[in-house]
Amino acid sequence: MSLLGAFALSLGLASGAGLVAPEPAAADSCYTWGQTLSRGDSGSDVRELQVRVAGWAASGDPVNIDGVYGPETANAVERFQRGYGLSVDGVAGSETYGQIYALQDGDCTPAHFAFSEFTSGDGSGFSGGNTSASNVRTNVLRNMWKLEAMRHKLGDSPLYVSSGFRSVAHNDAVGGVPDSKHTYGTGVDLTGAHSLCDLARAARSSGFNGIIGPGASGHNDHTHLATRSGRYWNAPDCF
Repeated sequence: MSLLGAFALSLGLASGAGLVAPEPAAADSCYTWGQTLSRGDSGSDVRELQVRVAGWAASGDPVNIDGVYGPETANAVERFQRGYGLSVDGVAGSETYGQIYALQDGDCTPAHFAFSEFTSGDGSGFSGGNTSASNVRTNVLRNMWKLEAMRHKLGDSPLYVSSGFRSVAHNDAVGGVPDSKHTYGTGVDLTGAHSLCDLARAARSSGFNGIIGPGASGHNDHTHLATRSGRYWNAPDCF
């Protein structure tokens, strides 16, 4: 027996007694969290977490993507955990990350949405808007994670994007309002199997502060959702 083996045996470790193997580090092709996060933490890991739980915000109280793990982030994590049947403690650890990894594709999009669904209808991709293509892509990704939360809350049935990002030229061509949220990638229109009012109602607790739906002028055939700084909810036939 080697000296190292004899030393381990003398400590009662050779048979596994008293020896706790470290938990394997999680790895993901998009983003990997290497630490448990809770209230008071800050930094890029928190910011990336906030993007993925922003759709689990309180009604009318969006999660700020600011890299600070405050009460609103902890509460969103709790709702995410509850929504997916995890242990509920408001702390982001291996179980929470595991669920995020299960939802996350290699390009960081959530499992049920793709960037291609949100590109401008005139073929310009994410270019030609009122902000850079890089900013549009960031904004679209954040909206996608909110929509993933909405989708789960609505029974995991599909949501249909009828309009995502629009270049300024395309927005003008389809009669969009000047400086539309679509031209920043922060606005999205939905149609589909759910009633438009069901979509509008679910959006209130999915991180969207801009909601325009049935009863509002020009919105009886779709529900418009947006990420914005202040609340604007206008769907008179729904709420």
